[in-house]
Amino acid sequence: MDKKTRLGRGLDALLGGPANGGSASPAEGQPQVAVDAIDQNPYQPRRAFDEDELKALGDSIKTHGVLQPLVVRAVGDRYQLIAGERRLRAARAVGLATVPVHVVDFNDQQVLEAALIENIHRTDLNPIEKAQGFRDYLERFHMTHDELAKRLGLARVTITNLVGLLDLAPEVQDEIRRGQLNAGHGKMLKGIPDPARQVELARQIIARGLSVHAAEAFVKEQMGRGKAEPEQESSERRPPVEKTAHVKGIEDELRQRLATKVEVRLKDRDRGQIVLAFESNDDFERILEVLRR
Repeated sequence: MDKKTRLGRGLDALLGGPANGGSASPAEGQPQVAVDAIDQNPYQPRRAFDEDELKALGDSIKTHGVLQPLVVRAVGDRYQLIAGERRLRAARAVGLATVPVHVVDFNDQQVLEAALIENIHRTDLNPIEKAQGFRDYLERFHMTHDELAKRLGLARVTITNLVGLLDLAPEVQDEIRRGQLNAGHGKMLKGIPDPARQVELARQIIARGLSVHAAEAFVKEQMGRGKAEPEQESSERRPPVEKTAHVKGIEDELRQRLATKVEVRLKDRDRGQIVLAFESNDDFERILEVLRR
């Protein structure tokens, strides 16, 4: 079976099976390469690495060595990393001179595929990093979302939803990177066309600690208010409807009965509002008692 049809099974599928042929010690018998001779993977989708995790991995490497070989390809007289970024960083941090490697003959497309597979199947990238990795692949190799989904063993909607997060305002993307918002929040906010409004609502969602479900209700309410405001402002700009003597008499009657300021605001001949003023909680309770009688 063609390697490229088996990517959903993980990196081993792309390599044609475990690099060590199934031995108990994966790195045993693998060639050693100087750490300084290995260049970073230019297609690595991960941008942030947890320092505590790298330190723990470094401590393990000090004790046991690098148990799983790094996957590299030869580029001139040097090597380019394909998989094993965390192991390489940790090995450098603890001063290791050489690391075991598995050398493969990959083209650029296979290198990018391997970088995506390693992170998607073995480590949790944040949604924005995944989205950027997917978009880079799609643009570089002119593939559709459906084609990439099949190659990676994912649902097409997963690819589409993640890549869509890159249409969010940069500030909102940063909050997703930091874990303040998740992909569900981002998908919901993507439906708001105004970037500034996206940022404003994202900050309110974070401040309130809203789940995706609660955020959907909150955003719907806020956007509904936004649509109502222009209509309200428009109506307020209309020439005021002149109050008749009858309306003024009702205002006086209510003012005396409730012992507070009362205003009847007319929008047109048969629509309007009755506005009651109160000065304190006690005053509010007093007015309610009068109205309930």
